[in-house]
Amino acid sequence: MRIVSEPGRSRLKLDLKQYVRNASPLSPCPLNDLSVEIRSRSLTVGVRPDERDRSGTYFQIDHSPVFHTIKRGFEGGVDISGTKRAVQREPRLKDYFWRLIDSDTDEFTNLAERNWDDGYFIRVHEGQKVTLPVQACLFISTDRLNQNVHNIIILEPGSEAQIITGCSIDPAVRQGLHVGVTEMFVKKGAKLTFTMIHNWAQGFDARPRTAVLVEEDATFVSNYICLSPVKSLQMQPAAYCVGTNSRARFNTILTAKNDSYLDVGAKIVLEGKRSRGEIVSRAIATESAHAYLPGLLIGKSDDCRGHLECRGLLMSEAASIHAIPRLDAEAKGVELTHEAAVGKIAKEQIEYLMARGFSEEEAEALVVRGFMDISILGLPDALGEEIGRMLDAASKGL
Repeated sequence: MRIVSEPGRSRLKLDLKQYVRNASPLSPCPLNDLSVEIRSRSLTVGVRPDERDRSGTYFQIDHSPVFHTIKRGFEGGVDISGTKRAVQREPRLKDYFWRLIDSDTDEFTNLAERNWDDGYFIRVHEGQKVTLPVQACLFISTDRLNQNVHNIIILEPGSEAQIITGCSIDPAVRQGLHVGVTEMFVKKGAKLTFTMIHNWAQGFDARPRTAVLVEEDATFVSNYICLSPVKSLQMQPAAYCVGTNSRARFNTILTAKNDSYLDVGAKIVLEGKRSRGEIVSRAIATESAHAYLPGLLIGKSDDCRGHLECRGLLMSEAASIHAIPRLDAEAKGVELTHEAAVGKIAKEQIEYLMARGFSEEEAEALVVRGFMDISILGLPDALGEEIGRMLDAASKGL
């Protein structure tokens, strides 16, 4: 990982010796047997312990998969299990590991290869349209734990699915390191909507590493949401649109609180004919938090199109937001555009709302909630309502 010299970005480098690896092994159990704390925390990241309106579930605590199932009506169309179990059952699946991400990319991918703590495997079979989301939860219950998961998602040709993955911790956990390597393969004519929600703690570090291969006539949509404080978070998921008419979009909604440090971007490489890509980010920084928002579009096909949009809202004099758009055109006829805007809440907006009976605090909350517009996510109505409730709660806490 390249450490650049902007103020604060050296916080990306971590002393890995401060984390522990001695998680107690856990036995599989029904979700209802999990503690009230674990079940309530999973709800904050979109994972429903009652499995209502979900087609399948994977749940991992620390280094142990504790639950996986496919609900009746979806058997035969979806496979879900831990990645270690999937490889034991089908050794050829090992060919999907480290295919899109080099294990030597940085110290965190190297760590994930050396100390592999399972992860989820999800495969949607050819032509299957999964009408309810599949959910996966990666949970940490041990303080100062290092958790390294490697997730594999495969959408076979002509299939379609929504996946919700939530990462969270026990309320007693104050520190830790989560490394999540995720490789996704969206094959010809398939469509994947992938929503990731993080809920960490002020002393926690997270290093997701994600890459997606998008084939001919396939579509990939990523929604990433982080609304809670975190010590440091660094990620730049990449989508490789290699097929004709391939599509990729990254949507990100962030709130940086306290002294959190967030370096969250996205990259799309447009290689296929008539490929399309879009990166849309919304970030709010308050107190003494810092957010870096790098976005990269690379156009390699002469008729590809891409757009990058970044907006930041500062809620404190001590906070900072750095929008870093980059466009690389490597073929004649490439069309790439970007727009970025960072600023404070306009005084006129607050005064307008206060004149209509709102307190100053209520007026600020309304502006923040409007800024975190979930319509950019393009979610189905039911899921959009769930995410909307999370955003409402988060905006009240700013």
